[in-house]
Parts: sequence; structure tokens; C-alpha cells
Amino acid sequence: MTPALPDLIDQFLEYLEIEKNCSKLTIRDYRHYLRIFNEWFAENMNGKTVADLDLSIIRKYRVFLSNRVDDKGMTLKRVTQNYYVICLRSFLRFLIKNDHKTLEPSKIDLPKIESRSLKFLEREHIERMVTSIDTSKEEGIRDRAILELLFSTGLRVSELTKLNRDQINLERREFGVIGKGGRARLVFISDSAAQWISLYMDARKDEYRPLFLRYSGAIIPENFGEKMRLTARSVERIVKKYVRLARIPVDATVHTLRHSFATDLLTNGADLRSVQEMLGHKNISTTQIYTHITNKQLREVHEAFHSGNKDRD
Repeated sequence: MTPALPDLIDQFLEYLEIEKNCSKLTIRDYRHYLRIFNEWFAENMNGKTVADLDLSIIRKYRVFLSNRVDDKGMTLKRVTQNYYVICLRSFLRFLIKNDHKTLEPSKIDLPKIESRSLKFLEREHIERMVTSIDTSKEEGIRDRAILELLFSTGLRVSELTKLNRDQINLERREFGVIGKGGRARLVFISDSAAQWISLYMDARKDEYRPLFLRYSGAIIPENFGEKMRLTARSVERIVKKYVRLARIPVDATVHTLRHSFATDLLTNGADLRSVQEMLGHKNISTTQIYTHITNKQLREVHEAFHSGNKDRD
């Protein structure tokens, strides 16, 4: 007898947590996507089980998704609909792996979506941002150290906020992080970032463990230093603040700085595999999104052979 769908979903979520070591955010999203699928399936499939799944049922579910309205009264974007289907395919792969009869997930195609333009900042933009910071105060030194470190390392905002002072080796200019999916990697610090982190550490008179502290709200005793740790939302606000001050023509975020780190490396000749390692990408296909704007060979071919270039013989 096939177990009830909610029970199978619970087993899948446990598998993601224990065996796949997925982040809490990923598990939260997958729980939401599968809850919606379970509710739709229970209301529309008249007592059927996952063993009865076929492409006609999946097609009806996708019609439901295309007409689904979110909390803001908007229909789901195509890319969001894809997230639901990607989650469902992962769930079906889990079922087959555990000997449950169901639809082969490879039969479910994902519709193509338009590629989103990749936002990144030029070196000039970065310079304008960091020089717009008032570093006469400790908070300003912290902000400069944050921006320098983000551009130097390509850290995700969650990775940045988890950093502790004792992790950072300024002598070797490197430190280790545990990134997405529990993958460990070594991160390297530029000369400029190392200088500003050193200045920030020297300016601090506290013994709090977090590398980056908040400077608003109540002061917490040092044995409760975690409550002084800067949050991801605060880092996003810091980046937005200096984007506005520097009049950057890009609506940049922390992730834009991550893109900028990658494009800077590739434009200057770094190989794709090395950049993949430094970004902490599991698959190189994720890193390849940068190649269409950083392909040095294509630029050289254009400059050498296009008749519109003045220096061509």
C-alpha cells in the first residue's frame, strides 16, 4: 500500500535535512512548494496516490500554478512556477530511489524562460562606493571593511555575517567558510580588504566574537556577543546606502558584488574552474552564466576582425 502523500513529503524533507544537508531556507521553500502540491492534489485527484501520477495530471497542476495568485494578488512569475516544478521533480526522484512507484521525473520538462540580465559593477563603481564612506568613525571603518571584503571574496551575505574575528588570518590573507549545501572552501583576501579589516579590528575596544557588529540598539554584555552580530538585512541596507551616495547607475545588492567579484576575475583572465571553486558553486554550469560577458577571446576576435574598429588594417 502506498503511504499517504503528506507522509512521503515529510520523509523527503527529512532526507533533505539529514542526508543532503540542505539549508533551512531550502527546506522551508520545498516544504511550501510541496504543501501547495499536496493541497491541490487532495482537492482535485479524488483519492488518487502518487502511483497514479502521469503527465496529464502534471499538466493540470501546471495550469493551476499559472493561474495561482500570491499574497500580493499577483499571478506567479514563470520562473517561480519553475521552482515548484523543480521541487516536484526532486520529490519524485526521491520516491523512485526509495522504490515507490510514480511518474519518472525526467519526463517533466521545464519551459524555457528568458535569461535575466546579469548585474555587476565595474572597478570604477566599486571605488566610488568605498570612497563615499565616512571612515572618521568606527562604524564607517566597518562599512568600508564590509564592502572591500565582499568585492575581494564574492561571499554570500549569509557567509559574511557568520564570520568571527578568530577565523580571519590576516597574515596569510585567507580564511575558511562553510557555504551553501555545507560545502567548505578557502577564501582569499585582497590587500585592500586586509588593510581595512585590520583597521576595523584595531579600532574596536570590545571582546565580541563576531567580525562585524551592529552599532544601533542596546549594548549587550560581552558574554552574549551573538546579539551584537550584524544581520544580513543590515548588510543589504549598508550596500544600498553607499550605492545611493555614490550615485551608482545600477540597483546593486550584496549579490551584485558577488557577481562583480566573478566578472572581475574572469575578465582579467582567471579560468572558469578556479572561479567556480572561489564562488563555492557545486556545478560549473552555475558559474558559466558569467562567461557571455567576460569572454576575452570573443572580444579579441571582434577587435581584430570587425571592420568598424579603427585600428584594423
